[in-house]
Amino acid sequence: MITNSVSLFMSLSFKPPAWAHPTNVYEVNVRQYTPEGTLNAFASHLPRLKDMGVETLWFMPLQPIGKRHRKGTLGSYYSISDYISLNPEYGTFDDLAVLIDEIHSNDMKVIIDWVANHTAWDHVWTLTRPDFFSKDDHGNFRPPYPDWSDVIHLNYQNDELWIAMVDDMKFWIDNFGIDGFRCDMAHLVPLDFWRHARTRLDKEKKLFWLAETEDVHYHDVFDASYTWEFLHKMESYWRRETDIKGIIDVLQRYENSFPKKALRVFFTSNHDENSHSGSEYERMGHAAKAFAVFCSTWNGIPLIYSGQEMPNTHRLKFFEKDAIPWTGTFGLHNFYKTFLKLHSYHPALCAGDETIDTFFISTSENDRILSYMRRKGERAVVTFLNLSSDNGLEFKVPDERISGKFKNILTEELEDLTGRTLVINAWDYLVYEK
Repeated sequence: MITNSVSLFMSLSFKPPAWAHPTNVYEVNVRQYTPEGTLNAFASHLPRLKDMGVETLWFMPLQPIGKRHRKGTLGSYYSISDYISLNPEYGTFDDLAVLIDEIHSNDMKVIIDWVANHTAWDHVWTLTRPDFFSKDDHGNFRPPYPDWSDVIHLNYQNDELWIAMVDDMKFWIDNFGIDGFRCDMAHLVPLDFWRHARTRLDKEKKLFWLAETEDVHYHDVFDASYTWEFLHKMESYWRRETDIKGIIDVLQRYENSFPKKALRVFFTSNHDENSHSGSEYERMGHAAKAFAVFCSTWNGIPLIYSGQEMPNTHRLKFFEKDAIPWTGTFGLHNFYKTFLKLHSYHPALCAGDETIDTFFISTSENDRILSYMRRKGERAVVTFLNLSSDNGLEFKVPDERISGKFKNILTEELEDLTGRTLVINAWDYLVYEK
């Protein structure tokens, strides 16, 4: 039934809500955000995040976590026991409703994590709809992969699962007015299901759909996708396993492989990377800030993880309580504020805008400086990133497109860049707007 109806939607063209193109995303780990680990405790941080320029809050899974075969003391956020309940550790539905109302009153958006590939072993459906799950040769529930031992795989060959899953997604739209979904491991779920879900839910509200995938085919349905390959290329650069040409090769492949309207999410950290691989400073060293500038000035949506604005250099435990060690000092607040607001207001930085030209700029130090311009009409942003330990590095910009007066966004001074010799410090950045 569902499969046949899905084919009717193959020609539909989904478009993101207008607010998605200039937005940014801030990932909220409620459990670790405060010592209390509650929604009410998180709410006290909203004024600070609003001032920093955060526009979209992505909440990691809010639902209760399964107890059977749980990993660690508290379990994985992504082992869900009921899609339409709230984890009692976080508070009540009333707390959530008040928080989302406050977020919306600050002209910010809310997206929630959606884990459609698997559930906890003790999900309510294991009792009411065991036919929703894949089975092993002995007829028992099975994990998607052997090492994902705390979750069991859902069977999308069952059309009734499609209906039930979308009904549960609709619950959060109807009751809390959320603005979108970040869909966990989206490529593990059939694309036809997502097409069905979006077609049905678009009738309820125009939502923002972010897929955790780099499978280009999923842009048939999703507005935005991850840039895992580029994240790992940044890390490889710091380990001296690649060079600036290697970075450019990935970016050019993105530009050639993905639709021009595709929104790509760029980041230096998230919950997986921080907990399992280390903070951005472990993985990217002194290059971390320069790459964060890149994430806000390239063609995409910048993503920031909880605590990066401090900055947090601690690996947060994934299955245990391990609160972010806030010091009361937010050393990178103004850094992120500068670049998030630039990304938001400058027309040349709008993501997925087919009228914007993006091109690399040649300098006299191409082996050490990554430089590029994004231009829309007469408006432009030029970025220079010194990806080397060379301090006081002097370089010339022979490109004729870099001429005339530009405003240095850090000093707010107008500078004539025509024929200039610029100076940049080790692992530093220069960003100009026109």
